[in-house]
Amino acid sequence: MKLDLLAKYDVPAPRYTSYPTVPYWETTPTTDQWISHLKSTLTGSPAGWSLYLHIPYCETLCTFCGCNNIITKDHKKESPYVHMILKEWELYLKSVPELLDRPLKHIHLGGGTPTFLSTEHLIEMLKPILSKVKINEHFEGSIEVDPRRTTVEQLKALRDLGFNRVSMGVQDFHPEVQRLVNRIQPFEITEKLTNEARAMGFTSVNFDLIYGMAKQTPETITDTAQKTVALRPDRIALYSLAIVPWIKPAQRLFKDEDLPKAPEKRKLYEIAREILLNAGYVEVGMDHFALPTDNLSKALESKSLHRNFMGYTDQKSDILLGLGVSSISESPWSFHQNEKVLPLYEQALNEDRIPTLRGHVLTDEDRHQRQQILELMTQYQVAFSSAEQEAAAKEFLSVMIQDGLVKIEDHHLKVTPDGKPFLRNACVFFDERLKRKQPQTKIFSSSI
Repeated sequence: MKLDLLAKYDVPAPRYTSYPTVPYWETTPTTDQWISHLKSTLTGSPAGWSLYLHIPYCETLCTFCGCNNIITKDHKKESPYVHMILKEWELYLKSVPELLDRPLKHIHLGGGTPTFLSTEHLIEMLKPILSKVKINEHFEGSIEVDPRRTTVEQLKALRDLGFNRVSMGVQDFHPEVQRLVNRIQPFEITEKLTNEARAMGFTSVNFDLIYGMAKQTPETITDTAQKTVALRPDRIALYSLAIVPWIKPAQRLFKDEDLPKAPEKRKLYEIAREILLNAGYVEVGMDHFALPTDNLSKALESKSLHRNFMGYTDQKSDILLGLGVSSISESPWSFHQNEKVLPLYEQALNEDRIPTLRGHVLTDEDRHQRQQILELMTQYQVAFSSAEQEAAAKEFLSVMIQDGLVKIEDHHLKVTPDGKPFLRNACVFFDERLKRKQPQTKIFSSSI
């Protein structure tokens, strides 16, 4: 990868887990609108739906993290929070009973640290939900786990409830890198949990890795990638460290000089990427890799790959319903986010209200651009909607075309193999809201 290209395109750009992106949300749906969008979608489509549960608690702060979390060692908070989740679920069932008529394709527990909850509380939270819904024949139950905080008993309980996928936070295996981000996690802990999950029948294991962290070097990233492929996880997410101190001030515990600069940072990615590809992994979308036998790879090949707030998935659903503080939901017509502050979330539930913080009702233009960005993010190509849009793309993307990163042929925009690292940059062409109104402050992480 040419260093001058990395420098040229290392600019703030959205990750496009949604369109419009959250900073450009305008009109929050009323509760009646949001409920009507859920009902009409579930009534009008035989397709199933997905459920996301957000568990915000972590016992310690990992200073690379940009998630909405609450740092505490007080496990007395578990039971009240589980009751809040179930209260929100019941509120939705009263307003949208259609949720029980359509199959649940996917349930995902994220955080925070979902395994902050005890085995008993995980069961208490999940059983009332899973016992009522229809389960899709290709159901996927997945959970993000911290190998330092996850027990065999928790995994067994999840497996008994039908969970079949586990995503492990790994980030990096080097002790000094771990120390600087306040996450001491020896390789042996990850290895042990991986083996235990597989022995129990979890059919998919994912590792989350991060490049660009403090004190990472070509040698340390090589060691991390080699140890990763030795454990052979089915999926690997290789994320760029998103430096967003305006959201998470704790990230400024790093010294600037400890962080690799853009060319060095991208070199770390290229080293890890080469190791993964040589080990037989398929590059699936932006930052994601999977074994050829994994459903993500198969979805890429069949052009059925999907992307939403949970990242890449092999199962498309029109509804993603998020429960829990700060959770984001989506329908074909709108986005909806819960209150991000726990007392406000709890207050809304106590008043029998859907705990809305904000959202966005999509315009016709939004829906069109959303679909084009989704196709480019999941297929590396997308058809232009008109001759005028194609002409505009030739002008807007002229530099990327000259650099061999994208090409226009057969009325399609196509990302070349060399252009895959710059996928976010190419998507900006379809982001009409961003083009009309450039942000006055830094709100997106850098694209490289």
